Amino acid sequence: MSLIDTRRHQMFPVLDAAQIATARRFASGAERRFTPGELVYNVGDLNAPSWLVLKGSIDVIRRDGLGHEEAITAHGVGQFSGEVSQLAGRGSLAAGRAGADGCVAVPLDPPHLRALLIGSADLGEIVMRALILRRVGLIEGGSAGSVLVGRPGEAEFVRLQGFLARNGYPNTILDAIDDEGAAIVERMGIQPDELPLMICPTGTVLKRPTDAEAGICLGMTPELDPGHIYDVAVVGAGPAGLATAVYAASEGLNVLVMDQRAMGGQAGASARIENYLGFPTGISGQALAGRAYNQAQKFGAELAIPLEVRRLICPEAASSDNTPLRLELSNGQIVQARSVVVASGARYRRPEIPNLATFEGAGVSYWASPVEARLCEGEDVALVGGGNSAGQAVVFLAPKVKRLHLIIRGKGLEASMSRYLIERISALGNVEIHVGTEVADLEGDREKGLIAAVFRDRDTGVAQRCPLRHLFLFVGADPNADWLAGCVSVDKHGFVITGSSTAHPDEFRGRSVLPLETDRAGVFAIGDVRAGSTKRVAAAVGEGAAVVAQIHTYLAAVNATP
Repeated sequence: MSLIDTRRHQMFPVLDAAQIATARRFASGAERRFTPGELVYNVGDLNAPSWLVLKGSIDVIRRDGLGHEEAITAHGVGQFSGEVSQLAGRGSLAAGRAGADGCVAVPLDPPHLRALLIGSADLGEIVMRALILRRVGLIEGGSAGSVLVGRPGEAEFVRLQGFLARNGYPNTILDAIDDEGAAIVERMGIQPDELPLMICPTGTVLKRPTDAEAGICLGMTPELDPGHIYDVAVVGAGPAGLATAVYAASEGLNVLVMDQRAMGGQAGASARIENYLGFPTGISGQALAGRAYNQAQKFGAELAIPLEVRRLICPEAASSDNTPLRLELSNGQIVQARSVVVASGARYRRPEIPNLATFEGAGVSYWASPVEARLCEGEDVALVGGGNSAGQAVVFLAPKVKRLHLIIRGKGLEASMSRYLIERISALGNVEIHVGTEVADLEGDREKGLIAAVFRDRDTGVAQRCPLRHLFLFVGADPNADWLAGCVSVDKHGFVITGSSTAHPDEFRGRSVLPLETDRAGVFAIGDVRAGSTKRVAAAVGEGAAVVAQIHTYLAAVNATP
């Protein structure tokens, strides 16, 4: 049964008279009358309000990039339109038309909708739950969102699938050499090197798009005002950055969060996190990130994904006034903020395998999401790594594959993996553990993909060839701090140093450096990118909360400076 079948009463609640009266107090405009069949909002509309129906009805449909439509529901009196896109004014994923008897409704634009969620706790809970479930329903159902046309398993195709999936955007997959997909390619005269195609919900066709181009087409990337000065600019939308956004925005600070890929960071790719406080049955990294993302939007944080920060622009000398910090984006824009939180996490480490780059995205992956799991279903695979992320990936993949070879350099898992994961792996009959082993070589080519790997015993040098189509690498990560070069001090491993002012003592004008502050005044670092941090989701969330109190201290000191 679909989500709509099982949770319809929560997805499409009917407000009673008292709740309608409460909601109307948050309306952003006067009631409006729509004639029968009149378009109330359309797919792709930016800043489309949520409409509270007072009379008549709104017929809601979902539509994909090829124009396929499907009815979702009809909102009657006491019901409201929208899903989580309405919280931040992003491109609408559905369309609504006035019903057969027309419609009278009042609008709640994004700021007023958020005000309702915060200002009325009971009603806000009902509305927030409905908005989230409706997005989940769009992902679960057909005929909504983008259509991707390409060759399954091809690197760029998998990348786009992962980008949409991790950001919670519905999409339909079509094989470029089969049935409808082949017909689209032929009709449009698409050449092989122009694949994959992304047909946006508005009908716009993108050939081999980047993540940034896809984000713009979907209406998920906001236009930033270069003259606006944020209280806090957070770089990175992993657990640490999202926690900062939630706590800072809920305390009234004006917050911008930027990430070049997706919400959740490395944790967002975890199939199941079972030792996070409050989730005894576990939760996927994507689900945890999605909840935090929606929570940040509820409190009014602005989240800009995908948007890459190229560098922190360092002033030549400490400023005597309240001159804001500046961030240069990859598109040339400048973002200004009174404080900056470095939560850019870490990038996946690439082991020294001679021909590794040939197979990245064509058999070699650095995460194990449902996209990759579908590609390797029923096959032999190998996974390299002995940490908790590797263990979570093994537990997720093993039930879906024929055999999984777990490759670890050390003599066992006990030194680097949690006991519950070790016990879970030991109960999996199709997992073979190779201790003291490394991957020495990969066989295949870019066109055909990976066909085998060569494992080598580190003590004896004995090599073993293993036919396989997929290799997953979980061998740790390096700090993603290159964009801070020359401005903020890092340790010998590249992690950002906090709590020390040895490099720029004049920056702080006699005050103490705050524990999570770098040696550049007003620039803080949290999570995996910070030197000395505990590399756990809970620790990252804790630092995200703690840094907000320190930002308040910093801003108070700056405001008190004559």
